[in-house]
Formats: sequence, structure tokens, C-alpha cells
Amino acid sequence: MSDSCKKVYITTPIYYVNDVAHIGHAYTTIIADMLARYSRLVGYDTFFLTGTDEHGQKIADSATSRGKTPKEYADEVSGKFKQLWDDFDISYDKFIRTTDEEHKIGVQKAFEKMYAKGDIYKGHYEGNYCVSCETFFTEAQLMDGEGCPDCGKPTTVVKEESYFFKLTNYEDKLLELYKNNPEFILPKAKAKEIVNFVSGGLNDLSISRTSFDWGIKLPESMNDDKHVMYVWLDALLNYITGLGYGTDEKNMQYWPAKVQLVGKDILRFHSIFWPAFLMSLDLPLPDHIAAHGWWTRDGEKMSKSKGNVVDPKEVADAYGLDAFRYFMLREVPFGQDGDFSQRALMDRINSDLGNDLGNLLNRIQGMSGKYFDFKVTSKDVAKYHQKELDDVDTLLENAEPLIYNMQINRYLEEIWKVLTIANKAIGDYEPWTMMKNGREEEAMALVALITNIMAKVSLLLDSVMPEKISKIASSLGIEISTENYNKLLKNKELIADTTITKIDALFPRIEEELIATADVQKTESVVEKPRKEAAKQEEKTEEPDNLITIDQFFETTLKIGTIVEAQEVPKSKKLLKLQVDVGEANPRQILAGIKEFYSAESLVGTQACVVANLKPAKLMGMVSEGMLLAAKDENGLHLLRPEASKIAGTKVS
Repeated sequence: MSDSCKKVYITTPIYYVNDVAHIGHAYTTIIADMLARYSRLVGYDTFFLTGTDEHGQKIADSATSRGKTPKEYADEVSGKFKQLWDDFDISYDKFIRTTDEEHKIGVQKAFEKMYAKGDIYKGHYEGNYCVSCETFFTEAQLMDGEGCPDCGKPTTVVKEESYFFKLTNYEDKLLELYKNNPEFILPKAKAKEIVNFVSGGLNDLSISRTSFDWGIKLPESMNDDKHVMYVWLDALLNYITGLGYGTDEKNMQYWPAKVQLVGKDILRFHSIFWPAFLMSLDLPLPDHIAAHGWWTRDGEKMSKSKGNVVDPKEVADAYGLDAFRYFMLREVPFGQDGDFSQRALMDRINSDLGNDLGNLLNRIQGMSGKYFDFKVTSKDVAKYHQKELDDVDTLLENAEPLIYNMQINRYLEEIWKVLTIANKAIGDYEPWTMMKNGREEEAMALVALITNIMAKVSLLLDSVMPEKISKIASSLGIEISTENYNKLLKNKELIADTTITKIDALFPRIEEELIATADVQKTESVVEKPRKEAAKQEEKTEEPDNLITIDQFFETTLKIGTIVEAQEVPKSKKLLKLQVDVGEANPRQILAGIKEFYSAESLVGTQACVVANLKPAKLMGMVSEGMLLAAKDENGLHLLRPEASKIAGTKVS
């Protein structure tokens, strides 16, 4: 099948409607949305499914506690999930609910097929059941003979008639699946625990209940209406009923799925039960079941009692949706647990997005506007910069395969290496020097190189930050399209002559946290509280007065600057006037009192550490836009410099 005809199906788990959406739900959905957007960009026929899981005893109990019917409660919570994904501009093709009539019909038809094949039989179940996890456990698996091994809550002894799925029939087939398809479970490290679990022996799976009725009834052909299907059979089948299995099956052309995203807590169900169900239905298996880790906040597990649960909508509203998306995708290797903190988010915004990406666009706008009236032509780029073009194409070619292997943070790291090439080229070739020396053709070639790099990068970042990247593309005069993807990335062509449009800064620097942290009130004993106060007072008296917090330190922005021009200030014994490149569109003018220790000529082309967020000041009638760092003792004064040459604008931390 050619790439242009390739079909890609992406799914999130369907989210259980017993609570509001949290950062874990947002993380999964943002990853899936990124995969779907990328797939569409490269020309694949793509279908993206998400939705809500609405049946089971836990939902019925939650509804009763709120004085609602299960359907009323499910409608309310499911509506909130759908609204959040719409607010986040999630590009799903279908939002499925397990209360949909089409889903009910599809599940009943699947049950009939499994039963006819001999994979379902009627028996009796007796065991410990966890309502919270919707899972049965053997006595040997329990904590202290009673507690659920997954969540720790007390289990209930259940004894009732049940239909069973013959999971034992598929034990060998599952082990063969894992052996022959080492990337079926991603990350690969997760597969070992599943293989060990299956190798230890499986039990047949109870797939119906009679003790509650909030679920899908068995097919009428079974003539057994006291049973409802157990939640995992019902829920997992959504991935095919969402494509019309058992009803209008035209979208079943998208099956099997390319990537099915799940949290690590439900990996076992998706990597054991789900493929066994598909084998029973004689359907092909998905390419990847990809399990991500959990999120903590500031190093602590989130809980309502601590007041530290991250509301994804609040974060996106405060810091910007695209910045939030980038942070979630870049911060943590897929499969590992991640920690959310506002400081980490701010660092990503200020450094990666502001300094590296946003500032590169500013430099394109500044150079093209100052030197060429915003007109850019690519005709001489290859003549002067073939090596840079080759390096960029190689990095981007190597980056793309990382996407479907769920190494998205590495994908972004490779793209940022490309941005480094662009920023370094400006410092290495110094277009301001070229223009001063009448080398306009070379200067135009450099500006066009940077513009082309930004265009290629924009195509690959559109799936990550669609709103901001659309603005960058508009500024460059290009469209984010499959046609341009094929032209610039697959065929390695350059953009046609274009006119740069100046736009406002996309990622303004953020100096302080934008979301207030709620204080959590804790009750302390009359003995403990005075003891803590005394300890604080003792700590306060021993602490030096001049210590600062890490937050106070981060208020200072330090960058590596390249001194591109230097001259003496007339009538001053101490000042030199320097033009310093700190990774912006134009060099900064800095007046430094180092004339007694350095000649102007000796500084040109060298680097120093620059305090880059000082308010501009006037010295001898001239503006100074920063300060160089230096150390002075009895041996004289020396500028603080990087051990090896760094790209101008590199942040010092």
C-alpha cells in the first residue's frame, strides 16, 4: 500500500466517568492528538477515537450518592470530558460513549460470535471483587487477606452466576504474540512484566454480573436477561464499535489500530484481555499498545486532600495551550513517570520556546526587514550552505521514525538540534558583518537558510503546537500542508521566494508563577505546633541574612554573548562600547568598565557571560542593554567566559 493510501487509527483509552478530567487524561489525549495531526500532515488517511466508559457498579454507586440516575450522572461527566477536549481543540474524529446504541449493538454481536466459537461459557464465580478497580482477585493476590493489590481498598466477596471468557485458551497465543512482535507493547521495558504475568498462568475471565443492572444486557438470543456484561468486555470493544463493528462497518477499514494509548495502570487489560478478545473475533491485532507513566506535582502524588491536583484547563488558560502541550510532550520520556511544576513549565517556555524557537523567528524578521525589506529568496542557499542543509535534513529524517515508536521527547530533542544549527549559523557567519562589507548575496543566502530551516521545523512542530505554528507559518509566507511536507521534507526542496510578515513575540518571557498554589490546612497538636515554631525560629536565627531562594536566583537571566564589535568611549578612562550578540535579531549595545584590562581589538570575536534582563541604563549619554560578568582580585580583572565556544544566546544555568 502506498503512503498516500495508508490508513492510521489512533485511540485513547475511554475515560471512566466517575470523576473530572485531570492532567493524566490530558496527557494521553494530547499525545494521541499529536499522533493524529502528524499522520494527517504526512498524507495518511487518519481516524482518531476518544470517549468515555460509562457502565459498571462504581458508576451506579457514584450516581446514587449524588441523587442521580446512572445515565444522568454519565451524561454530566461525559459532557465535561467532551467539552474539555473541544476547548483544547483535540482533533478527534469520533467521541464514543459506551451508552451509545451503536456500541451496545456491536458489543452484543461480538458476544454472540465469541459464544458461537466456544470461547464463552456459563458458570459460577466466587472471589474477591474490587468495585473501584472493577477487577476480581484471588485470595493469594489480596493485601492482608482483604485489600485490593492495586488500590488498597477493601474488596467484597462475590458469589454469583457468571459467563466466562476462556482466556486460558489464548495463553500460548499471547506469549507467541509478545515473542514475535517485540514492539507490540511500548515501551519495550513494559513487556517483560506482561510476559511474566501470562507465563505464570491465566484464569478464565468473568465477563458478566447479576448483582447490578447498569450495563449492557446479553444478546436476546442468549435468553438470559438477568446478566449485564462485565465492564472490561464492554469497554475494550469500544475500539471497534467506534468504527461501526456490528452496525455500519464502513469505518472498519481503519482497523487494526496503529497506536492505542493507555495509562500504565490499565496496560494488563489492554495487552492480555484485548488481544485475546480480538483473536476470538478473528480480527487483526493493533501495531502498538503504548503505556505512559503517571504524573506527580512538585514531587508529590496528587490528591484532593492535599489540594495539589493539576487542573489541565487552568494550566492551559494561564500559560497557553500550545506551551502546555509542548511541555507535556517534551518533559518526560514516554513510559516514565513525570513531575509537573510551574517552574519546570516556565523554564521550557522561557528557554526552549522563547529563546530557541521564538527568538529565531525574531531574528528572521529582524534580519530580513533590516537588510532586505522583508524579501527572502532561496536561490543561493545551496551555494553557500549545503553542509547546513545536509545536516538539517539528516536530523529531521532521523527524527520522524521516533514518533510512532513513542519516543516523542527524543523527536523534539532532534528538532531542537536543528534550531541550534540555525542559531549557530547566525553567530558563525555574522550577517551584519557581511552587509557592512558589501557581501549582500551571502547575507541573503544566510537569511534564506534560516528561513528554510524554520519552515521545515514548523511543518514538524505543527502537530505539537498547532496554534503557534500556524502563526509562524503565516509569518514565513507558507502553508502547513501535505504538499509542503512532501516538498520541503520528503523532496528536500527549498521554499520559493517569500515575504516575511512581522508578528508579535509568540512566547513572552514569564518571570513568576501564574497559578496560585492553594494552602493546605493541617491540624497540629498543641505540642507539635509550638515545637515547629521554635524550630523555625532557631533555623531563622542561624540562617545568614544574604541567602536567596532558587526562585530569586532564576529571576536573573544569564546568557553567553559573542562580542562582534568593540570600541573605546571617548573621554572615558574605563568604558568600552561593545556590540554583543546574545541570540537576538540584532546585537545589543553594552557599556563595560573594562578598558583598563582589555583593549577593544582583543575582545572582538570572543565570548563572555551576559546579564541579559537588566533594565537599560544610560552611561555618558549612551544606552547600555546588559552587563558582562567578571571577577577581580589582586591579579587583575578577567571576564567570565565559557570553557568552550557556545552558541550566542545560550542560557547559563
